[in-house]
Amino acid sequence: MKIRVIAFSRAGCELGKKICSALSGHECGLYSKTTADAAGTERVVGSASDWTRESFAAADAIVYIGATGIAVRYIAPYVKHKTIDPAIVSIDEKGQFVISLLSGHIGGANGLAKEIAEKIGAVPVITTATDIHRKFSVDSFAEKHGMHIGSMRLAKDVSSLIVDGRRVGLVSDVPVTGSIPPELDLNGNEDLGIFVSYRGSEGPFVRTLKLTPRCHVLGIGCRRGTPARNIETLVKEVLEKEGISLKSIRTIASIDLKNDEKGLLEFSYGMGMTPVFFSSDELASLPDMGFTPSDTVRTVTGVDNVCERAAYAASRRGDIIVRKTSGVGVTLAIVREPFSLDFTEE
Repeated sequence: MKIRVIAFSRAGCELGKKICSALSGHECGLYSKTTADAAGTERVVGSASDWTRESFAAADAIVYIGATGIAVRYIAPYVKHKTIDPAIVSIDEKGQFVISLLSGHIGGANGLAKEIAEKIGAVPVITTATDIHRKFSVDSFAEKHGMHIGSMRLAKDVSSLIVDGRRVGLVSDVPVTGSIPPELDLNGNEDLGIFVSYRGSEGPFVRTLKLTPRCHVLGIGCRRGTPARNIETLVKEVLEKEGISLKSIRTIASIDLKNDEKGLLEFSYGMGMTPVFFSSDELASLPDMGFTPSDTVRTVTGVDNVCERAAYAASRRGDIIVRKTSGVGVTLAIVREPFSLDFTEE
């Protein structure tokens, strides 16, 4: 997690140093907005409001060390939606309380607040209803396991029912491991339920909250100058044929010769993804997975296959479920990564 910490006093700066030192598993930057001694921090030259605006775009989480009201005033103009806002945590300068202020579940503020509190010996302050009642939280579970949430409104309805002591249904197309939380019912006939699937179907309930595992990797090769629409057409055709949801795509991969290919970049960014690229040596060094060879591709790229090899290289020990498929100036392969609905830690 990329974290920005800002302090407004000397004591706050000292606490910030302690926090950043303790958060070794994260990328942590310490800033200060104070006239006091702030050695070891990066001073904010402009306004703290401008710094906050920039940090909303640049960081996964922002930690304010000072009065909670300061944090509230600075973030207020930039708050948009829980699905895109960074985690916001507020800490008093004595390090007594660590408050999860914004984006507790999806943004990870609850988890970050607990982690910081444990590191500095503070009290974590968590106010989200499912957490204080120790109930299953569908949005934090989905975020933790890399699943797309089909409807935030229905996610809210699911949480409301659970907090009220009622159960919601659960149907899953993927294997289920661990003990299912008591708030969920695999055998019930509830009107509202959770459906976990990477397929295009919408689910069995009257009101279905669909969670889509991001477990597919697209490997793409293309001729120089191929427009994004050609790539999009082939991808959608193949996904529809295979019954795979577009929302289940985790990443897109290709060879580094294509790292400036306008159409590929446009398609990838349009999907909300930054593509990953591999050198011909990296692709050629992969273990033999029965890749579809092409002398023409080898002549141009230095490796016998781009799409299948790139998809496999970018995957987490996945299986190639769609071999090299061609469109107009495009080749596509798809790898499916292993995924299970794991309740072990719930």
